[in-house]
Amino acid sequence: MNLVDYSHSLVSIIPPVVALVLAILSRRVLLSLGAGILLGALYLNDFSFNHSASYLGGTIKGLFISDGGVNTWNMSIVLFLIILGMMTALLTLSGGTRAFAEWAQTKIKSKRGAKLLAAFLGVFIFVDDYFNSLAVGSISRPVTDRFYISRSKLAYILDSTAAPMCVLMPASSWGAYIITLIGGILVTHGVTEYTPLSAFLTLAPMNFYAIFALAMVFVVSWFQWDIGPMKKHEMAAMHGRGFDEGGDVDEQAKDLTEELEITESEKGKVGDLVWPIIILIAATFFFMIFTGYQALAADGKSFAILGAFENTDVGKSLCLGGLFGLVAAIIPVFRQRIVFKEIARTLWIGAKSMFGAILILLFAWAIGSVIGDMNTGRYLSTLVQGNISPMLLPMILFILSGAMAFSTGTSWGTFGIMLPIAGDLAGATDIALMLPMLAGVLAGSVFGDHCSPISDTTILSSTGARCHHIDHVATQLPYAMSVAFVSMIGYLVLGMTDSLPVAFIAAITTFIMVCVFFAWLSRRTYQPIVKS
Repeated sequence: MNLVDYSHSLVSIIPPVVALVLAILSRRVLLSLGAGILLGALYLNDFSFNHSASYLGGTIKGLFISDGGVNTWNMSIVLFLIILGMMTALLTLSGGTRAFAEWAQTKIKSKRGAKLLAAFLGVFIFVDDYFNSLAVGSISRPVTDRFYISRSKLAYILDSTAAPMCVLMPASSWGAYIITLIGGILVTHGVTEYTPLSAFLTLAPMNFYAIFALAMVFVVSWFQWDIGPMKKHEMAAMHGRGFDEGGDVDEQAKDLTEELEITESEKGKVGDLVWPIIILIAATFFFMIFTGYQALAADGKSFAILGAFENTDVGKSLCLGGLFGLVAAIIPVFRQRIVFKEIARTLWIGAKSMFGAILILLFAWAIGSVIGDMNTGRYLSTLVQGNISPMLLPMILFILSGAMAFSTGTSWGTFGIMLPIAGDLAGATDIALMLPMLAGVLAGSVFGDHCSPISDTTILSSTGARCHHIDHVATQLPYAMSVAFVSMIGYLVLGMTDSLPVAFIAAITTFIMVCVFFAWLSRRTYQPIVKS
């Protein structure tokens, strides 16, 4: 099929722009991505409906069928997401979450310890952001309430450890999704220096927003710095206000979590939560090394840990690790003799909770293919060349991705649209800046998602903490904006020097300056608010 070449035409940006504008106006990611895909197909086939339908059919088929067989890469990621949803639902059913919360209440002895507990749990439970926010919230809330920590502060801790940790870890729903997108970009531009996994691992230390958002949580928790609206809520909490359970949770949040309502067992133990997660992580990394070893042996190469990770079968490893985690999660359920009907219902609820993410993933894969065929990045690069220095692109992509994620309320949708564009820009300007540009998109997407009042993760963090949604958005914004400023400096220096150590030093220096400012600002006196 001969496609129209738009590599030197303004038309090449119309499908992604339409997707962006529709996403902002309608706040419906699937509808917006679908419109962009359909419009791109029409343009590529000169508005021939027959050819466009054939093109769309081939694109959709390619998501499931590749080289005459099943697209094992895509389908393994889809299967992993389903397994992950089922596992997280079982952890709730077994009562492990409830048991851990009760145990924590007997071990934590200070206000600082309660905040750090929530932060450490947010780092530990990184398999999925939805599960992170809800599970850590239910575990930590009784403990933080006991020490008169505001629900807004707990929501900030939940939100700033969930997505930032998930986006850094390959053995998570986010990591699996991003690795697949990166793999397609590397193939499109003929980059053979990195495998999808090694590229992801190389990108991780460049994700300045995720790294410094996590650092800010621990610094703020340790030094107990409260600024802006957060200080007012903390002072109100000290007077025993803001801990009511009624009328404080957003209706939108209730709608989002309705399908996750599972009756928790009263017989759960701490190990029912901890061991399945440990086994999931350990098994996934074991199979990553094992499949990498198999690939090295097949090529007659000697074994090395780094070499194994570079040659691993990520999709297969995630699925096998997920199955081990699922088995570990179902054992306590059988031990407690919960009826099979309830187990089956819980498994279905868990699988169904991932269907939305899977749909976004499929649409993101499809529009990535369309954007590539439209040569959108190549055209944008012609606008950049001679007008904008390529050195500024990592920072610019960070800002643009943040704006899009804020407007649409989704980092995953932003990944699907902006990562292919960033890859095309890098391929046509300076291929050496490929990873910094991709990192800028990842970091910006998480930043915008954090600040957005319509973001699922923001809403679920409010739900997990049982605080009013708008209170969470308002109190988190100063911290998120400060970390975004640190990240902008990091990407500016990274683009100018192409040196990660230098960029990291610049970002750390800026972070320290922000912390000094916070230390001064937190000493100002605010009057406590009174919540009715």
